[in-house]
Amino acid sequence: MDAQTVRQRSKDGFTRTDDRKTIHEKKHAKARRGLRSLAVAVALPLVLSLLSFSLSSPLQPKPDDTSHVWHPPAWTMNVAAATTAGLIGLAAWLVWAEGGMRTLAPVILYAAQFALGLAWAPFAGAGRVGLVLSLANVAMLAGCSTCFRRINPFAGNLVNPCIVWAAFLAFLSYRMM
Repeated sequence: MDAQTVRQRSKDGFTRTDDRKTIHEKKHAKARRGLRSLAVAVALPLVLSLLSFSLSSPLQPKPDDTSHVWHPPAWTMNVAAATTAGLIGLAAWLVWAEGGMRTLAPVILYAAQFALGLAWAPFAGAGRVGLVLSLANVAMLAGCSTCFRRINPFAGNLVNPCIVWAAFLAFLSYRMM
């Protein structure tokens, strides 16, 4: 008997063993692409956020500063920024994986909050500019949460810590004015 004509019984009837192997290979390739896109969706915002906060170091107290405004250590700012950037990246990937990025609203909101989040660190010490940027970021994140929740409720919930972080940055900007 030829190996090409060997068939295995399945629930639906007969399938060839080599057909089953190609289906398995297709699923494996699709999973590999999904894992690669997840890594990019989380790593890109995370790295860019770390670079933005590390290179600008906005919260250095001035030597003549007598206002006694509390400045969190730089490492906590970097960790929090990286964590929230990773969370929003994961949330966006979950929405993208379900096909939610085909509409324009989630894409625009995500891109706007991403740009505002990166722009806050260089302008944090600029007074009102830092406050306006962080308040706009809170609004964009709230919009992202609403849009994402319609598509994937878990993704919408992942945005909530990011909103808290952006509100904290708004508070810091206000205190630094």
